[in-house]
Amino acid sequence: QVQLAQSGGGLVQAGGSLRLSCVASESTFSGYSVGWFHQAPGKERELIAAIGWNGENTHYIESVKGRFTISRDNAKKAAYLQMNNLKPEDTGVYYCATGPPHIMTETLAYHYWGQGTQVTVSP
Repeated sequence: QVQLAQSGGGLVQAGGSLRLSCVASESTFSGYSVGWFHQAPGKERELIAAIGWNGENTHYIESVKGRFTISRDNAKKAAYLQMNNLKPEDTGVYYCATGPPHIMTETLAYHYWGQGTQVTVSP
């Protein structure tokens, strides 16, 4: 069982930046891919960025390309999501989750989840 502890998030003005962190309880974290999910108010959870187990491959949805960067540090059992040029539509709860070693885009492929962190972007 891997526990994921999230930190970061908060309230920021449009155009600002935030960095989310996700730290795992077990070293087996290094064998999993990591996905960051966004759940906007009243909407389903959506994968917005993912990184493979060794950090060589990444995936982004179109709306965050060029603004968000996913990274990981397996020695620290951690993954990060750097969010720049934030927009009001980025508001919502963000979750990190671990999945199979190589990136999968289906939400059901992810098994361990963080507790979620709120991001609010004001106009």
